[in-house]
Amino acid sequence: MTMQQLYLLVPAAPLLAAVVVGLFGSRLGRAASHSICILGVALSTVASALILRDVLAGNTFNGELYTWMTSGGLRFSIGFLIDPLTALMITVVSFVSLMVHVYTIGYMADDPGYTRFFAYISAFTFSMLMLVMANNFLQLFFGWEAVGLVSYLLIGFWYTRPTAIYASLKAFLANRIGDFGFVLGIGLIVAYFGSLDYATVFRAAPEISGATLALGGQSPVSVLTAICIGLFVGAMGKSAQFPLHVWLPDSMEGPTPISALIHAATMVTAGIFMVARMSPLFELSETALSCVTIIGATTALFMGLLGVVQNDIKRVIAYSTLSQLGYMTVALGVSAYPAAIFHLMTHAFFKALLFLAAGSVIIALHHEQDLRRMGGLKRYMPITYWTALVGSLALVGVPPFAGFFSKDSIIDAVGLSRVGGHGYALFAVTVTVFITALYTFRMLFMAFHGPERFRHVAVTQMQEEPGHAPANDHGDPHESPWVVTVPLVLLAIPSVYSGWAYIGPVLFGNYFGDSIAIAPQHAGMATLTEEWHGPWEFVVHGLTTWPFWLALSGIAVAWYLYIKRSDLPERIAASAGGLYRLLVNNYYIDRFNDYFFAGGFRRVGSLFSDVGDRTVIDGFFVNGSARLVAATSAVLRQVQSGFIYQYAFAMVLGIVVFLFWWLTLRVI
Repeated sequence: MTMQQLYLLVPAAPLLAAVVVGLFGSRLGRAASHSICILGVALSTVASALILRDVLAGNTFNGELYTWMTSGGLRFSIGFLIDPLTALMITVVSFVSLMVHVYTIGYMADDPGYTRFFAYISAFTFSMLMLVMANNFLQLFFGWEAVGLVSYLLIGFWYTRPTAIYASLKAFLANRIGDFGFVLGIGLIVAYFGSLDYATVFRAAPEISGATLALGGQSPVSVLTAICIGLFVGAMGKSAQFPLHVWLPDSMEGPTPISALIHAATMVTAGIFMVARMSPLFELSETALSCVTIIGATTALFMGLLGVVQNDIKRVIAYSTLSQLGYMTVALGVSAYPAAIFHLMTHAFFKALLFLAAGSVIIALHHEQDLRRMGGLKRYMPITYWTALVGSLALVGVPPFAGFFSKDSIIDAVGLSRVGGHGYALFAVTVTVFITALYTFRMLFMAFHGPERFRHVAVTQMQEEPGHAPANDHGDPHESPWVVTVPLVLLAIPSVYSGWAYIGPVLFGNYFGDSIAIAPQHAGMATLTEEWHGPWEFVVHGLTTWPFWLALSGIAVAWYLYIKRSDLPERIAASAGGLYRLLVNNYYIDRFNDYFFAGGFRRVGSLFSDVGDRTVIDGFFVNGSARLVAATSAVLRQVQSGFIYQYAFAMVLGIVVFLFWWLTLRVI
C-alpha cells in the first residue's frame, strides 16, 4: 500500500463503517455492528501511527484528490495536507476515538439505539479527520459543518428527553453563530486572494498585509484582521469560547462516550487546530492576536470558577474543558502555537480519561450523576478510582504528569509575551491553576471519598416515594466491565508519560517545522527554547514557581472543605449570597440569551405575525379585497332586478348619455 492510499484509508475506514452500520445495523446485530465500527477506527489509528512515523522521517504531502468544480479561476477541490501538525492531530483523534468506541460497548449495552450510536460516532470521527487533513478551505468547511451536524445528532441522541432536544438545538444554533463569522472570513479570503488553497493563500498573505477594508464609514480595518477575526469567531463557536460557550455544558445531555469524544480530542479542539493552521495569517495581525488572547483568558478564568459550584459530575468536567480550552486559546494569542497543540494533545488523553471514569461511576450508580449522592466509591471501584486520580493530577498540572508540562509551558509563554492583553492573560491563567485544582479534587473527594451518601439517598427515596424503586437500590456498586476499564488504563498511560516524553521534541525540537509560522517579533517560544535543558530540569524549575504551589494549595483546600470539614461548603455558599447565585446561574448568561436573543426574536416574530401577517396581509390584502368584492357585488346586485322595463330604461338612458357626449365632442 502506497502512502497516498494510507492517507485515504484514515478517513475512509470510519466513513465506510458508519455507512454500513447506519444502513444495515439493525440486520447485522449489535456484535457485528460494534465490531465493524471498532475495526474501522482501529485501521484509522494504525494508519495514522504509520503516517506519523513517515512524517517524522521527513516525508510530507500536499496534493489534490480530485477537483469538484471550477468557477472562473476558482477551483473547488478535495485534497490532503500531511505535515507534522496533521500527523499529530490524526493520531490523537483516532486513538481517543478508538478508546471511546471500545468503552461504548459497556456503557451503551442496554440502550435500544446501540447500533445507531456506533454509526454516529464513526461518522463523527470521519468528519474530524477530514477537517484536520484538509489542504484547502472548502474541505475545511465541509469537515467543520459535518462535525457540527453529527454533534447535534449525538447530543440529542436520547431524543425522548426534552432536555436533550433543547441541548442539541442550543449547540446547533450557537455553532451557527460562530460559523457565520467563519464563512465571512473564508469569503474575504476568496475575494482578496482568489483561491481556497492553503499554500496559495499563505504565500500571498504578506503582499496584502497593508490592504484595508472600509466598514460603514469608520476607520478602515486591515483585511487580514477582518479575515482572522472572522475565522476566530468560528473557532469561538466550535471551541466554546466566551460568549459562545453556552452550548458545551448542556451537551452533557448526550451519552457519556460522546461527551468524552466531543470534549477531549475532536469537536472542541477543531477551533484550536484551525487557528494554529492559520498561523501565517494571524501572525500578520496584532489586533487579532490580542482579541484571541483576551477571549481565551476570560474563558479560562470565568469558566473555571463555574466548575467549583457544579454538582453534576459531568458538568464539572465540562466546565473544566471550557477552562482548558481557554488555556489553549491564550497560547494561540501569544503566538505559542506549539504549546497550544501540545496542551491539546495531553488534554485529549486526561480529559477523555476523566469523562470515561465519570461514565464508569455513573454506570455503577445506575445513572446517578449528582456528586451529593456519591461518596465512598474508592473501595468498590479501585481501577476507576486510580485512573481518575491520574487524570485529576494531570489536569491540575502536578509534575510529572502530562498536564504539568503543557500547562506550565503556556504560562511561561504568556509571561514572555508582549501582545496586547498579555498581563490580564498571565493573571487569569495563573489564578486558574488554583481554581482547577479546587474543583477537580472537590469532584474526586465527593465521588470516591467520605461517607457513602448513595445509601442514604436510596433509603430516603424508598421512604418518600413508596412503590418507586430508587436509582441506587441495586446492591453495592461494583467495578465496571473490562470494556470500560481497559480504555481507562490505556488512557491513563499517556496521561502520565506523554508530557515527559514528548515535550522536548514537540515543543522545543522544531517538530512542527513549516506547519506553524511565528513572526520574529513574537519570540516567546524562541526564548523558551533557549532556556530548555530537558524534562527533569523543567520539573525542578516547576517546583519553585507559583503554579505548582497554587495547584497544591487548591488540592489542600479541597481536602479541607470536602473531607476534613464537609460542613463548611454549605455555610460558605449561604454566606456568599449573591456571588454564589451568580455562579450557580452561569453569570445569568443563559437567562440573558433566553430573554434578549431568543425572547427578542420571538417578540419580533410575533410583531411581524400580528401586524405584518394578520393585519396587513390577511387583514388588508386578503380579507380587504374580499370585503371590497363583496361590497361591489352588493351594489351591482341591486341593478340585477329581473324586470325587462328597467333594463330597457337603462338602455335608453345609456344611449341618451352616449349621444350627448358624442354631440358635445362634435361641437367642441
